[in-house]
Amino acid sequence: MRRRGAVVRDRIRKRVQRAGLELPAPLIEQLYNYLDLLRRWNERMNLTALDEQDAGLDRLLIEPLVAARRLPAAHSRVIDIGSGAGSPAIPMKLAAPTISLVMVESKTRKAAFLREACRQLELADVTVEAERHETLLTRPELHEGHDVLTVRAVRIEGRVLRGLQAFLRPGGVMLLFRGGGSTDVPSTLEPPLAWAATYPLVESLRSRLVVLNKHR
Repeated sequence: MRRRGAVVRDRIRKRVQRAGLELPAPLIEQLYNYLDLLRRWNERMNLTALDEQDAGLDRLLIEPLVAARRLPAAHSRVIDIGSGAGSPAIPMKLAAPTISLVMVESKTRKAAFLREACRQLELADVTVEAERHETLLTRPELHEGHDVLTVRAVRIEGRVLRGLQAFLRPGGVMLLFRGGGSTDVPSTLEPPLAWAATYPLVESLRSRLVVLNKHR
């Protein structure tokens, strides 16, 4: 077990360096602890298709770490839709600990894991909502209550984006994690959302971060 931990930590460090990132040793350790916790839960309840090889680490950890550099402010209020097993939300929170974070995950077992991960990693100012995002749209206090909305595991359609933008304050941004072969922005994108920029995440995965602005 100790040998495995050393191998995985070293692999994380190498993927971080390859991405051109400079992370302190405590953050590398936190990323490993998140990955190890996910592995142990995954053995019991199959939360996700966990891959600790290079491509898997790039998607699980490196993409969120690169994306965290695009957060508009250190104290941004972030809501992540379809949080699943915690990526991109948890690595982004580890990289930017002063953000406030809401993770939305409707599946009970995954929501339980997210809560335990936050406890184990001692993440402050984090809420897990075990609801579908459509249900949360009925709660007025969440309307226009966030600076940033992140989406990876939700199918991106114009209809979905029209609903999700209600969580963003005017002037807020939506960060869409897009994989190789997927289109950047739906042809049906409508105001108040508008495309702002597209940034590369991990070259080998041909992944991109698409930024949409919500106009005031």
